[in-house]
Parts: sequence; structure tokens; C-alpha cells
Amino acid sequence: MGINLFSLSGLLLACTCFILLLLIARNLKSHTSRIWALFNIAVGIWGIGAFFAGQNDSPDKIIFWLKFAHLGIIFIPVFFLHFACLISETCNPYVLLGSYLQGSIFLILILTTDLFFSSKDVRLVFNSFYFPIAPNCLYLVFVFFWISQVILGHYFLLKKYLRSSVFKRNQILYLFLGMLVGFSGGITNFFLPLGILIYPLGNFTIPLYCIIVTYAILKYQLLDIKLTVTRAGLFIGVYTLVLGLPFAMVAYFRNVLTDNFGVNWWIIPLSLMAVLATFGPFLYFSLQRRAENRLLREQKRYQDTLKNAAIGMTRIRDLRKLLSMIVHIVTKTVRISFAAIYLLDEESNEYVLHVSRGVNKSPLQRLDKNASFIKRLIKQRDPIIYEEIKGKMQDSGDNVLKAMEANMRSLGASVLVPSFLDHKLMGFLILGDKLSGQIYTADDLNVFQVLASQAALAIENAQFYSSAKEMQAQIAQAEKMATIGTMADGLSHQINNRFYALSLIAGDSLDTIKMTDTAGCSPEVKSMINQICAALERIQVNVIQGGEVVKGILKYTRKGDEGLEPLTLDQVLDGTIDMVQFKVKLAEIDIVRDYPKDNPRFKGNLVQMQEVFFNFIDNAYDSIVERRNILKEEGYRGKIIISARPDKNIMRIAVKDNGLGVKNEDIKKIFTPFFTTKASSRKGTGLGLYVIRTIITDTHKGNIAFSSEYRNGTTFIVEIPLAA
Repeated sequence: MGINLFSLSGLLLACTCFILLLLIARNLKSHTSRIWALFNIAVGIWGIGAFFAGQNDSPDKIIFWLKFAHLGIIFIPVFFLHFACLISETCNPYVLLGSYLQGSIFLILILTTDLFFSSKDVRLVFNSFYFPIAPNCLYLVFVFFWISQVILGHYFLLKKYLRSSVFKRNQILYLFLGMLVGFSGGITNFFLPLGILIYPLGNFTIPLYCIIVTYAILKYQLLDIKLTVTRAGLFIGVYTLVLGLPFAMVAYFRNVLTDNFGVNWWIIPLSLMAVLATFGPFLYFSLQRRAENRLLREQKRYQDTLKNAAIGMTRIRDLRKLLSMIVHIVTKTVRISFAAIYLLDEESNEYVLHVSRGVNKSPLQRLDKNASFIKRLIKQRDPIIYEEIKGKMQDSGDNVLKAMEANMRSLGASVLVPSFLDHKLMGFLILGDKLSGQIYTADDLNVFQVLASQAALAIENAQFYSSAKEMQAQIAQAEKMATIGTMADGLSHQINNRFYALSLIAGDSLDTIKMTDTAGCSPEVKSMINQICAALERIQVNVIQGGEVVKGILKYTRKGDEGLEPLTLDQVLDGTIDMVQFKVKLAEIDIVRDYPKDNPRFKGNLVQMQEVFFNFIDNAYDSIVERRNILKEEGYRGKIIISARPDKNIMRIAVKDNGLGVKNEDIKKIFTPFFTTKASSRKGTGLGLYVIRTIITDTHKGNIAFSSEYRNGTTFIVEIPLAA
């Protein structure tokens, strides 16, 4: 028998499946890939059987090869149903068990009996090849089960399509349509055994759908399906030409070749095949390049935009503006549903959301540095794709992959792109689904990685510039405060002179009034003179109080030059309260001294220790006022409890307030220079607690500890060596 279209379709199908198996073999760790490999083996077995059955004219050999072909035909719908269950995540074990069981039963019946077809039923069909034509009910039952499993598999895929994301819908849609085309063609092979004389030309559609599904769903999950279909179509077209022309020459011109070239007739088709095989790859790649340039025109446009943005972003100094620009360009240019940037916060050891844009309902504000997907980013330094993680999780059931899948789902992330500076993960970019429903290509991810690398450098520059600017402003403020401190002596002298002048004027005026005879004055004048006297007396009282204020300022601002001396806590607090009363409204709070009066003395510098407790009381008062304003609790009153107990050779002093407290994210920064929790920058420079720690640890060789619970208050514990 010469070659015919039936045999040619079988050969093409077998070759296609062999090539696909080589590609799938690189990814057999996935359960889904293994089932798809078995599906391709089954289809390939059918192709081999069809090729040899169509080439023979011996009835016994034809029946042998058809039974061989049914080794694959029987399990094609079984493996497809299993594959569809895995893809659709509706893997019912009873459905699969029934599918494999009926397949095994039909396999035994076809291989061991002649109930389906026998050699006596073989006859020439279409004047082209031999085939058994013997319609029977048993084969019809087999066809019914075969088609039922195919329909059920498509039903599972359709259900998954209706409840999937845009990305997954796009993937399943083409899988669904590809399978539909392939099975529609494959079913034409059942016409002849059932006595329906229709040529099985549908075999030629099977290689097309095998290529589409394998490349689009398994091998190249990140490729746009349109591109995959185009490549597959070009591949089939070119290699159909390469293989088809020589076979066609043999089929239709063999007699002519034999008449002209005798026994060496085969040299001509073989030479033609060699020439076509040589130029075939060049033709394929040339056509592929042109097709891709046309299909990927839009993709290349936005990739060029992102590359240009990556180059220019290092010139932006404002961090917020930089991050907003990145997510704006990405969402608008690539047209994605959501984008967000998280950056590492060194103090809290968390990744904090800085900017987001898009439709994500409520992006998480903070992410633990030890989250599984962050560890994965640090380890592999490449983008993480949600669909890949989800697929691997379903195949392996690994708990780490489950945690990663849950994390990415909660973030609404289709892709996570890490941003590294050297070996440090500065942060990461979250990308949602493309609005077009297309998937992220490998070229897309490469461009995003370039963007992320440039962003890491730009972010560091912006952070450094922002920190330097803030530090400069705070240093200038601190210098102003220090200048006022150094001017205190001169200012106090000038103020005291004014107070002294006012006191003299008021005293002289009172003496003059008292020495004046007012007996003849009217009652109105006498009342006015009494009011003037009262006013002058008030001036004298306020002059005295003003002098005390100046004295307190001098006491507070002068550096203690006397060194360390034995002190009692009462000594320190008395002087502190004398000073703090002019800044804090003591009537609004209770200051409780909870310590024995006979406590031993500790070693300290009086002025510096008063500075320490001034800051404690001042900060506690601000926290109390803040709690009162924010929480508005009925019956709330501020309280500061100062307790002290000796412990071996140290005095342990605790200052506890019931103010608003400090937020968890600020606790580690509390002693950092220029950091302040006060609501207004006018209230503090952020140097108070830093200076306190320096005074306690450096000058007094002690220790200071801090604890706070937000909305429940703060406690400072100071340990000072006892006096000998």
C-alpha cells in the first residue's frame, strides 16, 4: 500500500506527540504535567497505530495495529478527564476511579476478543486504505463512554472558567477551545467502525490542539496565548510543507519517478526533503519574527516606556513622589488592575506599604519580614508568579507553598517583583492582573526586574536625601535651642534688670500715694487710688515671681559643674517641680511620690538629674493631654507615679504615667536622636530622651529602661549607683 492521507495524519500525529513529550519531560515534577505527558503518549500511540494500519493491506496486520492504536484511544478521554479535574480543582476521586476502571475493562475486551472488530470485516475504503467496517452495539457503548468523559472534562473546565480570575479565564478559555477543536477532529475516527463512510480528515486538527495546549498551559505559562497559537500554526505550516511535499511526491508521482529513475527513484523525494529541511528552520524563524513583531507591538511599546522611566527615576529626590510615579507609570502604561510598593522598615523589621494604586479593596499595611513569600524572594531573587505557586501547591501540597499562595492571594498579587540593592531586599512591587486578561510574558518580567533594580538605587538616594534634609532641619532647631541656653545668663540679667526697675517704680509709686493726704478727695477718687495701690502691689508680687522663674531657668540651663554628690529624690523633684510648673498645668494632674522618706541617697549631679525628671514629667503631661483629647474617657485624670527602691548598690527609680503611651512601631525609636512622638514638631526637637540616656549612662554610669503600652501609659526605669 502507498501512503495515504489517513496514514499521513497518523504519522504527523505521532511525530508531534514525540516532540511534545521531549518538551514536557523537562517539567515532570508537576502532577499536572505528568498526566498531560500520559495524555500525549496515548495520542501518540493512536497516531502510530493509525499510520501502520493505513499502510497495510493484510487484514490480520490491520487488526493488530488497530488494537495497538486502541491502547491509546481508550485512555485519551481518561487522561483528559484527569487533567481537566486537576486544572479545574474539582478532582473527585470516585469520578476518576470510574473513568480508569471502565478504560481498563474496554482495554481487556478490545485486546482479547473480536467483539469490536475482526479481520473478516476488513475492506477497502475510499479506494485509499483498508479498514474493518462492522457496526455493533458494544463498540457504540464504548464510543458513548468515550464521548461522555470528554464532555465531562469540558464541563469541569467551563465551571472553572466561570469562577476564575481574568488571568485564569484567559488560560482556560484557550485550553477549552483547543481541546474542543482536537476532540471534534478525533471523533471522526469513530465513523468508519460504526459503518459511517466519512473520511477521518479531522485527524489533522489533533496535532494543532496538542501543540497549543502543551505550550500555552504547561511549558510556556507566561506566554500570551495568541503568540503561542501563531507559533504553533507557523510550525505546523512550515513542517507540513517540509514533510508533506516529499510524501505527496511519493504518493502521486511514484510511477513517473520509477519510469524515469528506475530503482533509484527514492533519491528525488529524499533530496527534496533534505533541501526543504535545510531551509525550513530559516523560513520558520523569519515568519515567526515578523508575526511576533506585529503581535507584540503594544507590548514592546510599554516595555520601552518602562525602560525609559527606569533610566530617569534616579533624578527624583522626593521618595513619595518617586514611588507614586512608579505605580502610576506601571498601572497606566501596562494597564493592570492594581500595583503597590512595599519598602523595608529597619526599625520594625517589616515591609510597609508606601503607595498603592488600583482596585485592590484593602491592601495590607505591614508585612512580616519572615513571611514565606519574602523569604522566597530573598532566596531566588526573581519575580514570583501567583499561578506558578498555586500550581505547584496543588501538585505537592507543601505547607510553605500553601502559605505563599495565601499571602499572594490576600495581597491581590499576580506577580511579585523584588527590588534588591546588593544583597539587601529593599522592597518589592506588587502587580495585579492585566486589564486585557493577557498574561505576563518573560520579556515583561525582565523589564520589571530592570525597573526594580533602578528603583532600588533611586529609593536609596531619595531616602538619604530626605533623611539628610530632616536631620539638617532638626540640627538647626537644636542649635537654636542650644543658643538660647548659652544666652540664658545674659538674658536673665537683662530681665532681672527690668524686673528690678518695675519693682522700684511700683514701690516708689506706692510710697508717694501713701504719703499723700487724700482726706479731701471725693469717694470716687479715693476708690480709684485704692485700685491703683492694689495694682501696684500685684506688680510687685509678679516681679518677685518673675525673678523666681528666671532663677529656675538659670538653674535648668547651667551645666552642673559641681560633679556628683549625694542626693535625695526629694531634692531633685522639689527643684524640678519648681521649674516644670511654669510649663505644665499641675492642677490638671496628680504627681504621686511613692517612696520612703528614709531612702538612702544616690550619687548624682543635681542640675542634670533635675533636667532628667523635667523631661519625664513634661513628656508624661503631653501624653496625658493627648489621651484626654483622643480617647475622651469620662472621669479620666492624669497621674504620674514616681517610686524608688534601693536594690543592692543601686537606686531603682520608676516614673509611670497613665497617658496615651507609645505605638508598637515607635518603641524601638524612642531614644533615637531627633525622633519625637509629640503631635506637633513645635513641641519637641526629639533630643530630650536621647540627652537623658546620655546623662544617665555616660555621666552617672547608670542604666535607663523603657516600656509602654499604647492607650495604657508609659514607664521609665532609671538605675543610679547609691552614694557611698
